[in-house]
Amino acid sequence: MSTETPPELFADVDLSWEKTKNRIFYGVLIAASLFGVVMLILLFADILYEAVTGQQRFDIELGRFLGNVGSQTPANAGFYSAIVASVWLMLFTVLFTFFIGVGAAIYLVEYAPDNRITRLIEANLANLAGVPSVVYGILILALVVNGAGLGSVILAGSLALALLVVPIIIVASIESIRAVPDGMRDGSAAAGATKWQTIRRVTLPQAFPGIMTGTILAMARAIGETAPLLMVGALFTDTSVPGGPLDSFSSMPVQIYNWTFLPQREFHALAAMGIIVLLVVLFAMQAVAVYIRRTYENDVTIKGV
Repeated sequence: MSTETPPELFADVDLSWEKTKNRIFYGVLIAASLFGVVMLILLFADILYEAVTGQQRFDIELGRFLGNVGSQTPANAGFYSAIVASVWLMLFTVLFTFFIGVGAAIYLVEYAPDNRITRLIEANLANLAGVPSVVYGILILALVVNGAGLGSVILAGSLALALLVVPIIIVASIESIRAVPDGMRDGSAAAGATKWQTIRRVTLPQAFPGIMTGTILAMARAIGETAPLLMVGALFTDTSVPGGPLDSFSSMPVQIYNWTFLPQREFHALAAMGIIVLLVVLFAMQAVAVYIRRTYENDVTIKGV
């Protein structure tokens, strides 16, 4: 049974003008969406042009750039020590954040009572994810670098980055765990499994793609951060290759920041090449996150879950 719209309902409405307004609004939305993309492409093109022209003008070899350590002489300056330091930073940041973040998410979703305190904690976690990164750098500077007397070492930088990204990992893990259907938990409990067995064998495997995606994206943010590392003194340390958590360090974004403030044009070309390397690393991490999510989603589809 169908009902017809009374013809007098839209008698006072100019439908042609309404359609024109819809098309205008749609065009504004498309333009707003493309603006950021176009600006990113222009910025990337400018950086690529600076790197290519600088490499040709100052005869910068890519192998030497990636194999040499930092130096005040443009001809000898390289990116190797910054790359190694960033690897060390990411390694310890993951160790400090992954288990804490996932464990906190499991507690808040599976064990914590649904009351005002729990909701307040989750709201504060979301707010912490938006705190400026320099605040965490100042905190670690006061507590670890100066308070504990460790100085500007990799451990201090990793702690600053860990404080920055752990709220992001917790929030992503909470959403991934909550996305698991309750029917799967009920079925596991009906089969006689304990709560922890259900979490370990049912919930976490289903939530793993989202957890890993959130973790990798959080690490992608951490590897590009400069402000917290500047606060713990990374800019004023030596540029030798670090060999452990208590060694002084630089990092890829800090080294780029340092080169851009030097007056020689050769260092500006080196900074552009460093930005390209950092962008390649970021794109690779994004690709890994997409690959993990799609792989696990396909496995779930094949298994018929």
